Amino acid sequence: MEKKLRVGVLGATGMVGQRFLSLLENHPWYEVVTVAASPRSAGKTYEEAVGDRWKMATPMPESVKKLAVMNVNEVEKVAAGVDFVFSAVDMSKEEIKAIEEAYAKTETPVVSNNSAHRWTPDVPMVVPELNPEHFQVIEFQKKRLGTGKGFVAVKPNCSIQSYAPVLTAWKEFEPYEVAATTYQAISGAGKTFKDWPEMEGNIIPFISGEEEKSEEEPLRIWGSIKDGVIVKAAEPRITCQCIRVPVLNGHTAAVFVNFRKDPTKEELIEKLRSFSGLPQDLNLPSAPKQFIQYLEEDNRPQVSLDVDYENGMGISVGRLRRDTLFDWKFVGLSHNTVRGAAGGALLCAELLTAQGYITAK
Repeated sequence: MEKKLRVGVLGATGMVGQRFLSLLENHPWYEVVTVAASPRSAGKTYEEAVGDRWKMATPMPESVKKLAVMNVNEVEKVAAGVDFVFSAVDMSKEEIKAIEEAYAKTETPVVSNNSAHRWTPDVPMVVPELNPEHFQVIEFQKKRLGTGKGFVAVKPNCSIQSYAPVLTAWKEFEPYEVAATTYQAISGAGKTFKDWPEMEGNIIPFISGEEEKSEEEPLRIWGSIKDGVIVKAAEPRITCQCIRVPVLNGHTAAVFVNFRKDPTKEELIEKLRSFSGLPQDLNLPSAPKQFIQYLEEDNRPQVSLDVDYENGMGISVGRLRRDTLFDWKFVGLSHNTVRGAAGGALLCAELLTAQGYITAK
C-alpha cells in the first residue's frame, strides 16, 4: 500500500480501544490519526485521558500518547480527518446503533467491536475465515443508508471464537446438535484483577446476555444472503452455558457435538489442521498462518501456554474424543480481546480494504 489509510478509534480509552491501538502500532496499511472518547476525555492528550488505566501488557504506543482526544459525539468533526473508524464505544445499544450509522452516513466505513448491529439484517457480522461472502450485503446496506462509501460491519461475540471455527471446519460432517460451556476471562468484561479483585479465586456462573449470543450468533455466521438481508441458518442447534473464571485473557470452551455423518478422529483433526480462508489466501497482515492448531497432549490447550498462539489470532483445540451421550467432544481456546475483539475487527478491516470496500477518502 503506497500511502497508509487514516484510522480513527472510537472509544479509544477503554480496554478494547486500547487493544486496537496496540495492534495498530506499526501496522503496514493503517495509521492511527484520531482517537475519540466521551466528552469528559475530550481535549486531553490520550496519555492524560487514560492516566493509570492502561490495561495492556505492552506499553502505550508513543505515536498516540500526545494525540488530542476528540469528542466521539462530534461525528462530522471526527469523520473529517479519517478514512475509516474502528468502534469500541461504551454506550447503550440504541446509542451505539445511532452513532455508528451517523458515522457511516458521513461516508466513513465503521468496523465495530460492539454488539449493537449484530442483528441488523443488512449489516455483515463476519469472522473473515468463516463467512467473508457476507460482506456482499454491504451494497444493500448502503442503499438503505443513502451512502456511496459509508457502511457498518461488525465482528461476532468473543465467546464463540473457540468453537464456531471448529464446527465450520467440520461442516461436511453435518453437525446438528451442540452443547457448549464457555469459561470466560475477566478482560471480556473490560476488567483486570486490579479493578475486579473479587474475581480472584472465584467463579461467577452468569454473564448477562452471553448465552443467547453464544447460541444464536454462530447461526447468523452460517446463514446466507436473501433479498438483501442475512438469514440465519437453522442448524446446528446450540445450547450454551457461560461462566466467568479467574483468568485475565482467553476464553475456553468445552463442547459436545452430534453429527449426521460419522467422521473418524483422524478426519476431524485433518479438517482442523487444513482449514483456512481468504485471510490466509490473501496473506493479510493480521491473519494467522495456521488458523486452527490441534494439540495432542491430554492437558492442552491451556491458557498460559496457548492463548497467544499466532499472536492471539489463532484457535487452539485439544482433547477430541468420543462421548457417551454425544458423538464427539473437544476443548477449544481463543484469545478474547485479540481474535475475539479488536484483532477480529482489524482482520475484518484488512479484508474489507483488500476487497475495495475501504479506500482513502
